[in-house]
Amino acid sequence: VHLAESGGGLVQPGGSLRLSCAASGIVFSVYAMNWYRQGPGKQRDLVATISREGNAYYADSVKGRFTISRDNAKNTVYLQMNSLKPEDTAIYYCYADPAAGGEAFWGQGTQVTVSS
Repeated sequence: VHLAESGGGLVQPGGSLRLSCAASGIVFSVYAMNWYRQGPGKQRDLVATISREGNAYYADSVKGRFTISRDNAKNTVYLQMNSLKPEDTAIYYCYADPAAGGEAFWGQGTQVTVSS
């Protein structure tokens, strides 16, 4: 099983980034997919979730700015991040949750830095 995040980088405040997480080795369509982030000196927090049915949930801090989506044909989940703020700086992790039981999986993370 492998979750490969990509799309991170350095962006100025107000800018945008699109993160991708490509999954292999799992039946992607039966997993709820999640994005977490961990800022410097902080705990790892949930950013957004998308269910198997495509229902989305967002942390209050990113509502209206971030959009999570999934493409089951490509085994990929995305996080579109707009109006980025310095406090969005973190390592962003993809997390596959089987929801109905079974093993969950983490990706290795991708660094997002928002700075002028």
